[in-house]
Formats: sequence, C-alpha cells, structure tokens
Amino acid sequence: MQRMFKMVLGALALTVGLSAQADSADTPVPPKVSSAILEKLQGARPDFTYGEVTPSPIEGVYQVQIQGGPMVYVSASGDYVLTGTLLGVTPDGFVDLQELAMQPVRKAKLDKVAAEDEIIFPAEGKRKAYIYVFTDVDCGYCRKLHQEVPEMNAKGIEVRYLAYPRAGIGSASYKKIASAWCAKDKPEALTRLKNGLPSGAEYCENNPVASQFDLGGALGVRGTPAIVLADGKMLPGYVSATELEGILGL
Repeated sequence: MQRMFKMVLGALALTVGLSAQADSADTPVPPKVSSAILEKLQGARPDFTYGEVTPSPIEGVYQVQIQGGPMVYVSASGDYVLTGTLLGVTPDGFVDLQELAMQPVRKAKLDKVAAEDEIIFPAEGKRKAYIYVFTDVDCGYCRKLHQEVPEMNAKGIEVRYLAYPRAGIGSASYKKIASAWCAKDKPEALTRLKNGLPSGAEYCENNPVASQFDLGGALGVRGTPAIVLADGKMLPGYVSATELEGILGL
C-alpha cells in the first residue's frame, strides 16, 4: 500500500509544472474543506496533533503537518492521505516542494522566538550571519558541533541554540538541558553540559524547553543537531564551521 501511495504521489508530481503549483498554493483553503479534513484525520488518529490545513502545489490536494511527524497530503474530502516527498519538475531537475513550503514557515516561527529564550553565542566583531541550532546535550554530534562554535563565531556567524531533548519532555535528558536555561550564565552552563559536566545550575519549572521541543517538532526536526538558516532552510545533522561558511556564502 505504501508503495502504491508513493507511485501515485510521483504521478501527481509529474503532471504539473511549477507555475501551476504556485497558483494552487496561493488559493485559500475553504473553511468547510479544512474542517472536513481535520475531522477525518482526528477521527482516524486522535493521538496525533495536526497543524493548519494549507494548499499544496497540486490543485484539489491539501497539506497538513503532523506535529513531531511528517507532512501529509490529503484529498478535499479527507478520505485519502498520501505520504512522501512531493517533487516539482523543473528544467534543472526535481525540487523538493515540501522543503520549499516549510522554509517560510520556519522563518516566521523562529523570528518570533524571544532572544532571552535562546542561548546565544554571538559573532566576533561584525555579525555576518546567524543560525538556529536545535540541540540535545546527550548527542555526540551535538557536542562535536559545539566544539566548532568558537570557529563559527570567529567567522562572523552567531549561533542561537534552542532545546530539543530527544528523550522527550520529563526525561532525565530534558531536566539536564533545562538546567542550562535556568542558569545565570546560560552559555557557560550549556558548554559545561556539552563537555559532560554538570551545568552548575538547578532545574527550574519556568523554562522554555518544552515549548522549544514542540516548536522543533512542528518545524520538521527529527534529530539533533538540526541547523536552521535565517531563511528557514534546514540542515539536518552535523555541519563543520568550514562547510557552514561555504553554505552561507561568507
């Protein structure tokens, strides 16, 4: 069945050009359609949390982000769901339309995160770029990336950390990373945790880690580290300072 869905999705992608896709994506979703889709999805899987119903690039097909899960494509009746990567066809090759659609969503949501809720490692001298990093303190590649942060800062890149404890809210890992957000010197506390040391601060209830974990899930974070550029593009996994400098065009 899954293979059939992917075949259907591929056929749908091959029937439209990017201009037609853009026109479809600009059409508002009728409230009755949105309500019908969410009612069907919630009835089938009430254990999932669903985002807003938005137009997909294919006329008559809509897209819904499952929090902590994939983007799904749904018929107007809500009776049929497709999963997989929706590709657009261009003269230069295939384009991942799902990723393109998520970029402005990520940018808008991350722009609303208050600076005091981030743990920021500022650029040295003039800031040339900034990145967001969803991180866990018990992740080997997160620790490796953190070792590159001083070099990133030296290259003019500001690093803005957000918490994403992979073990989930309420876990020991959650309480560990939350203690960094409770510390007086947050960057120092986070660095200590990345080095396998106690943060030096006590866990506190009033911290933004749970909301950042939920935000990461909504933005498509599936693992750590997850780097998001200022324009909303996501780079999943470890990226060195030198590689990042090239990606940012510095």
